[in-house]
Amino acid sequence: MLKKGLKIKATKFQPVAFKAKELAERKRASDPAFKQAYDALETEFAALATLLEARREAGLTQAEVALRMGVSQPVLARIESSLGSRKHTPSLNTLKRYAEACGKRLVISML
Repeated sequence: MLKKGLKIKATKFQPVAFKAKELAERKRASDPAFKQAYDALETEFAALATLLEARREAGLTQAEVALRMGVSQPVLARIESSLGSRKHTPSLNTLKRYAEACGKRLVISML
């Protein structure tokens, strides 16, 4: 409870910029163990970027893609986050449904 007449100085919210990609690149350049672990996730990072790009291009939120797939938004969030965490790997059928929900077609290639 505030005392009568006590003035509180209002501060303007000033977010701190966090550039994860730049931080990862600096750490990758200076830490061989980090580089090895980061490089091992290259495929997962690329897959996640592809999913997020498809959703962005379609102009859809997670909730909208989830509805089109017939799953809840938290399930869709787990699908997206699982690619970077390696805790769960979505099935090809799940990835196909995700692509279709975004108006895309799943294509797999080996380079």
